Amino acid sequence: MKSAGEVFHLEKADGKARAGVVKTPHGEVPTPAFMPVGTQASVKGVSPDELIEMKAPIILGNTYHLVVRPGLEVMKEMGGLHKFMRWDGPILTDSGGFQVFSLARIREVSEEGVMFSSHVDGKKFFLGPKEAIQAQIVLGSDIMMAFDECPPWPCERGRMEESLARTLRWAKVCREEQQNSGTQNLLFGIGQGGDYPDLRRKSLEALQEIGFDGYAIGGVSVGEPEDLMMAAIDHSEPFLPADRPRYVMGLGHPDQIVRMIGKGMDMFDCVLPTRVARNGTACTETGPESVRKPTWTRDEKPIVNGCGCYTCTRFSRAYIQHLIKAEELLGLRLISLHNLHFYLETVRQARASILAGRWDEWSREFVGRYRRGGKEKEQDKHED
Repeated sequence: MKSAGEVFHLEKADGKARAGVVKTPHGEVPTPAFMPVGTQASVKGVSPDELIEMKAPIILGNTYHLVVRPGLEVMKEMGGLHKFMRWDGPILTDSGGFQVFSLARIREVSEEGVMFSSHVDGKKFFLGPKEAIQAQIVLGSDIMMAFDECPPWPCERGRMEESLARTLRWAKVCREEQQNSGTQNLLFGIGQGGDYPDLRRKSLEALQEIGFDGYAIGGVSVGEPEDLMMAAIDHSEPFLPADRPRYVMGLGHPDQIVRMIGKGMDMFDCVLPTRVARNGTACTETGPESVRKPTWTRDEKPIVNGCGCYTCTRFSRAYIQHLIKAEELLGLRLISLHNLHFYLETVRQARASILAGRWDEWSREFVGRYRRGGKEKEQDKHED
C-alpha cells in the first residue's frame, strides 16, 4: 500500500465537499471526478480521441466482461487494456463483484469465490479474490477494485452479516495478492453493509485495518429508494479516511452526484449518460429531455444553449431529432457525446466552486434548477 500522499492530495475543502488529485501510474485525476463507463474496453459509441477532446480524466472497465471476452490470454498478448483500446489515461477496473449481484441467476457463490456461467455462451469460469486481482494486473488498470459480494436490496440482516464477513475475508486476500505481485497498480477496498449503519461502520473500519490505497462505497443503487441510497453515504462518510480517495460506485443522476460531492465523496461512475442517449434522452441543467418532443422538429437551437460539446457547437435539435426518428446511429452518438460532456462539465464546475469557496451557493442552485426542471417536465407530460 502506498502512503496517503503518494495516492491523494487534498487541495481544498468547502464544508464536506472536497477538491483534490488522485495520483495514478498513467497520470493525475482531478477530483471530484466522473468516470465514463467503458465496460467492454469501449465507452459505448465514443472513441478515445473524443474522450480526450471532452477532457475525461479517467475511464472505467469491467473485469468480469473482459475475462469473458476477449479473455485474459488475448489481453496479455495485446499488451493490456491501455494499449488494446488506445487510451493513454488512467483506467479503473471494477473487479466483477457487481456481477455477483446483477448476474445472480448464472452464478454460485462459495467461500473461495464465484463460479459464473458466461452470459455469452454459458461456459463456466471461476472468479475469486485472488483471480480478480491477477486479472486486473493483466488488464493493467491504474486502480483495481477488491473483489466483493454485492447483496441485493432488500437484504435481511443475517444474510447481510454473512455476506459482509465473506467480503472482508476476500478483501484480505486481494490485498495480499496485490502486495505479493509487486504491482504499482492502486487497490481500493469496497465497503458494504446495505442499509445497516453499524455494518457500514464495521465494514469500513475493517478495511482500514487491512489497508487500501482508496475506499469505495458499494452496494448502492441496487434497487433501494433514493433516501436509503443517500443514507448509506451518510452512514459511511464518518468512517472514510480524509487522506484517501472516496469512490461511490455505480451512480447516479447529475443532481445525485452533486449532492454526494456535498457529502464528501470524490469519484463517481454511471452508465446513464450513454444508456439514456440510446433511448433518445439528452441531459440538461433542467433535467433529462426527450429529443422526440414535437417542439424540436423545427428548432435550430442546440440541445443546450452555451454548451461547448461537439454536438451543441455544430448541430440543431431538429437535426438530432431527425437522426433519432430515422434510426441513424449518428443520432445516438451525438447525444452520447453531449451527455458525457454534461456529466464531466458538471463535476468540473463542482470542483471550481469548491476551490472558489462557493460550494453551497453553486450546489444549491444546480440541484434546485435540475429538480425543478424535472418536475416541470413531468407535469407537462401528464398534461399532454
